Amino acid sequence: MTSPDHQPATTPHRHPALQFLSRFRGYLTPIAMLVVFAMMAFAVYKLTNEVRYEEVVAALTNTSWTAIGLAIMFTALSFASLVYYDLNALDYIGRKLPIAPVMVTAFSAYAIGNTAGFGALSGGAIRFRAYSRLGLSPEDIGRVIAFVTFAFGLGLLAVSAIASLIAAPRLSAIIGMDPTVLRIGAVIILLMLASLLFVGRNGRTVKLMRIRLKLPDTLTSSRQFLITAFDIAVSASALYVLLPETHIGWLSFFAIFAAAIGLGVISHVPAGLGVFEAVMIGTLGNTISMDQLLGSLVLYRLVYYVLPLTIAIILVAASEARVLARHKVAGDIGTVVVRLSPPLLSAFALMLGAMLIFSSVTPTPETDLSLLAPWLPLPVVEGAHFLSSLLGLALVIASRGLAQRLDGAWWVALVAAMLAFVLAFLRALALGEATFLAVFVAAMLLNAGRFRRPASLFGQVLNLPWIMAILVIIAGATTVLLFVYRDVEYSHQLWWQFEFSGEAPRGLRALLGVSILSAAIAAFSLLRPAFRHPAPLSPEDLQQATAIVIGQDNADANLVRMGDKRVMFSDSGRSFIMYGIQGRSWIALGDPVGDREETAEMVWRFVERARGAGGRAVFYQVSPALLSFCADAGLRAFKLGEMALVDLTGFELAGSRLAGLRQALNKGRREGMEFAILQPAEVTQALAELKAISDGWLAHHDTREKGFSLGAFEETYVASQPVAVLRKAGRIVAFATLFLTDTRAEASVDLMRFAPDAPRGAMDFLFVSLLEQLKGEGYQAFNLGMAPLSGMSRREVAPVWDRIGGTLFEHGERFYNFKGLRAFKSKFHPQWQPRYMAVSGGTGGVLALMDVTLLIGGGVRGVVGK
Repeated sequence: MTSPDHQPATTPHRHPALQFLSRFRGYLTPIAMLVVFAMMAFAVYKLTNEVRYEEVVAALTNTSWTAIGLAIMFTALSFASLVYYDLNALDYIGRKLPIAPVMVTAFSAYAIGNTAGFGALSGGAIRFRAYSRLGLSPEDIGRVIAFVTFAFGLGLLAVSAIASLIAAPRLSAIIGMDPTVLRIGAVIILLMLASLLFVGRNGRTVKLMRIRLKLPDTLTSSRQFLITAFDIAVSASALYVLLPETHIGWLSFFAIFAAAIGLGVISHVPAGLGVFEAVMIGTLGNTISMDQLLGSLVLYRLVYYVLPLTIAIILVAASEARVLARHKVAGDIGTVVVRLSPPLLSAFALMLGAMLIFSSVTPTPETDLSLLAPWLPLPVVEGAHFLSSLLGLALVIASRGLAQRLDGAWWVALVAAMLAFVLAFLRALALGEATFLAVFVAAMLLNAGRFRRPASLFGQVLNLPWIMAILVIIAGATTVLLFVYRDVEYSHQLWWQFEFSGEAPRGLRALLGVSILSAAIAAFSLLRPAFRHPAPLSPEDLQQATAIVIGQDNADANLVRMGDKRVMFSDSGRSFIMYGIQGRSWIALGDPVGDREETAEMVWRFVERARGAGGRAVFYQVSPALLSFCADAGLRAFKLGEMALVDLTGFELAGSRLAGLRQALNKGRREGMEFAILQPAEVTQALAELKAISDGWLAHHDTREKGFSLGAFEETYVASQPVAVLRKAGRIVAFATLFLTDTRAEASVDLMRFAPDAPRGAMDFLFVSLLEQLKGEGYQAFNLGMAPLSGMSRREVAPVWDRIGGTLFEHGERFYNFKGLRAFKSKFHPQWQPRYMAVSGGTGGVLALMDVTLLIGGGVRGVVGK
């Protein structure tokens, strides 16, 4: 029941540079990430000019088990505090969830985010997938993510300033800055943060440049600051205990560590790789032996990043093996872990792939080579080394498909890991690598049932963030190769040297193989297949879709009768998705129609089909019930408005609640209005009269017919369903086309038009009469349609999309009667249910909505010409 003369609100004019950055942000961010990483890798290489690989290995092996044990303990404390970020965020938004699933979700989000931190493997994506299953709305999840992000950022800034203020003299000697300048800077930061907290105390609103924030109450803010301070302190201690004995105080180290973490986060490089190391080496390189510092940094990466992800994978395997099902709380944990198993295994595969590639460019220990030499011929060792690097790249590429639950990705990752496990013994007796690979293989086999989506991995294309991630790994491997063999003089003969002691040539060949294969994959992904349109809807398909519509509950599914949309059927033929194509957007209208058991696969198949054709998937006007399936397919949700649903079982005109409607009904009867529902056969006879009313209504409102989510007056379409009409003196003066199904669970309307001379209040009379008759016929609910932008929060903690929508709803009467439409529907005291748009591929909601608007309006001419 959305007005057909809907026009999109225009967006405010912005500077061309801002428009460029906004439009190409999805491309510029990963490219900038690669550039930053390359710069940091070069800086690390130059800063470690006097360090040799053997010295770093010796520093690693000399680290005591006591130090490693302490680092593990501090890591555990850090992840325990990270869980409280989410618990505090949920308390802030006023939502209560079982603590066990929240703990697992937070732990998994940080374990995955710390390792990868982009796309489907970001902490936000993990939270959306898990919390949507636990009943949180996209708005609530967005607020949780915003709270966690701001809490960490502001807390990091505060504790860094406090540490710098206290340890200014010692810190100045390390970084070469005047202690007075350090203290002044720290005091300014603390005063700004204190002012922010004071102005926003007890939930007041503050404004930072163009960002409006509603801060938590004083108790929540204080609690969160302590959590953040404890988290950063123990994570810094995890690295501090791995350092050799040094005269650097903990506070000075803490300030440097916090700065390195902050710069790593800002860089957007996965796990801050290279950026964190460059800052630590640049500031501590003159006070700690460089080889020992590098060894400590490598160990820190293993303990703080690799170990938690490995524990999460073991938890996945244990959950699938039903080890955790014996206790209720453990069973709840297992349920959430299983939901998160695809992204966890994806992140682990990405890590293993990078590990294999890095391992291929580092030398094999002499003791291992001496053990292999008598038993294995040189070609076997050379081949195993080279193939291991390619298998690492295969795991990196398959990790994207694992996050999407592709069966092809599962097979590729499993086979690659099993082969890499065997080759680990043939090339280096690498027991550590073999252990990680064995854990991965076991978890993959136990979770085989989670990867049932029939899609070819080789039919997929990598988007730019994934290509940049692969290039970051290759750039990192190149830096490691140059560091390890910096004393080996390069010559063309190195490529052709094959001998057991020829480590540098083996590393060069492995890196070349990975680089060539990566370039080929990147070229294939960037040169996407030509966009192709599927066949239009055939009469046979329309007949099959109509038969499905009649037997299900969703009345709006009758829009398929228009014939202007394409249809994708399930394999069983019991379900379908109706969609249209505008530009590169494949836009599905509403939830899948038909058998609800097939919903998950239908969502995935549609996303897969859109990607395979070089397009992007968009789900328009979907219910909250579909959001978890959209999240599993990697889609992001945006709120569109609210649907008005009248409960006909409780619809009674008696009493004061609906007194206005009762008066409208009585007034219409006194004025001689007559209501009737014409069946399809009767509609055919009245088409000429209905068409005259429709043409007059279009001319009066200076608009034209729309499509896709709105019906148009086409005789075949109008005559396919009953029509409610209103007569005055025997002449039809208003009508509404009806959407009905055999289940009688819901009824709705599409076209609503009236003659210019129709009596005032005619539509109120028509709808009240219609609802009363439908109730008498046993219908359970009546769908009044959507009120665009209705119910969108304008609170400062709400997502930007919601705040823009809320502002347009309040002040956008110039563009569309948002408030008037909601006011009309509110007369019937409906239940308001949110409706969303879900978008894939990192596409912004505004761009997708533009394509939807063009599709509804019939192109640019249709939108401009109303």
